[in-house]
Amino acid sequence: MALSIASTVLLNTGVAMPLLGLGTWQLGAAEEAVALIKYALEIGYRHIDTAAAYGNEAEVGRAVRESGLDRHTIFVTSKVWTSDQGYDETLTACRASLSRLGLDVIDCYLIHWPEPGKWQASWRAMETLLRDGLCRSVGVSNFTINHLQELAGFSPLIPAVNQVEFNVFNYRRDLLEYSHAHRIQLEAYSPLARGHKLQHPTLQAIAAHYGKTPAQIALRWCLQHQVVTIPKSAHRERIRENVDLYDFAISPEDMATLDTLDEQYSHIDPAWKARFAG
Repeated sequence: MALSIASTVLLNTGVAMPLLGLGTWQLGAAEEAVALIKYALEIGYRHIDTAAAYGNEAEVGRAVRESGLDRHTIFVTSKVWTSDQGYDETLTACRASLSRLGLDVIDCYLIHWPEPGKWQASWRAMETLLRDGLCRSVGVSNFTINHLQELAGFSPLIPAVNQVEFNVFNYRRDLLEYSHAHRIQLEAYSPLARGHKLQHPTLQAIAAHYGKTPAQIALRWCLQHQVVTIPKSAHRERIRENVDLYDFAISPEDMATLDTLDEQYSHIDPAWKARFAG
């Protein structure tokens, strides 16, 4: 699979989304965050993922403006938090995110978690935001197949994206297959399992074979599964390492071996996940 830093996927809205992006959760203090995002843009990233809950939308917007790049070449994602869900509340939350970002439009706006009893109204608001041109595409995050099936039962609008925890050790094959079948782009957060599993001997052995780091193998595995991938790091050397993925390809045999490492590993608190079980 020929990939490059410029590789994109075409969403069901007709919008091109870069396959690799920078996650910004816990990116650091304001000036540090701006500097890191600008550095990522300097070395080729064109996709920045943020959220109202991250508290750094203003820094993301500032970095985009100060980068010197054409705004239309940078894909910005943000998300509505659980406490801001509901129809009117989501409309208000989106406008607040736009104000903090200092942007006229959000490239992809997501429901951060499926808040019980509220996410359905939030999805109706997403329909409005897309129709009114405040967002170029809309989607969801942390939705299960059950959530997606329920959504399909009451809305003709298919989510452009479902952003979920996805990595070598949490290979959500059923969700990936469902997403492909229904024109929903799966997007991986925590694609490195927060670094907790990078010492696994199989991952280490495959990394040594390709002359790459375990992190680079884990990210390339996501990309070769056609999953948009947003590793986050607060360190420049890691941000650069995470983009050095395009001078090799993992063989089908090694992809199959990596697929077997799934152990449904998750760093998310089980009680928190249970609240949103669909």
